[in-house]
Amino acid sequence: MDSPADSTASNRPVDPRDRDDEGRARNARPRDGLGRPLPYGAEGVPRQPEGVVRAPDETVVEAQRLLDEGKPFHAHEVFEDAWKSGPEEERELWRGLAQLAVGLTHAARGNVTGGARLLRRGAGAVTQWAASEHGRERPYGMDLAAAAGWARELAREVEGGAPVDAGARAPRLRG
Repeated sequence: MDSPADSTASNRPVDPRDRDDEGRARNARPRDGLGRPLPYGAEGVPRQPEGVVRAPDETVVEAQRLLDEGKPFHAHEVFEDAWKSGPEEERELWRGLAQLAVGLTHAARGNVTGGARLLRRGAGAVTQWAASEHGRERPYGMDLAAAAGWARELAREVEGGAPVDAGARAPRLRG
């Protein structure tokens, strides 16, 4: 007889990596403010629920709150929700902002290469979106030029070996 660790009632092997019924990762481990997994049972920070549809202004406010709290990984999830649920013409804007948040996450974790690369990629994406036919310089009150400048400067500092405190280095999205 199979043990519960070997199969399910449908005789499928059990995946020990916290997967949902469709096989997508749903890691239930607690996480720290930078999204790093902690041991099961450890005290983590509350996770952002996935798939939340917010108005654009609510997205900006919530993401800024998380950035200010030193939780750029969680801010990235808020931007990702907007990217996936928003209008097609704004997807690149929200994706670029998510890349900025992930770049800050990696920089704060000490990942110099990944942090700098994502900061620059996000800066390029929001700059390109602002210059596109659908774009504008200050969507929802955000200063995209300032956000791109912040990201490029931080990328240079990270590559120069400067440690990054995510909360202290959070961008001001609305200038």
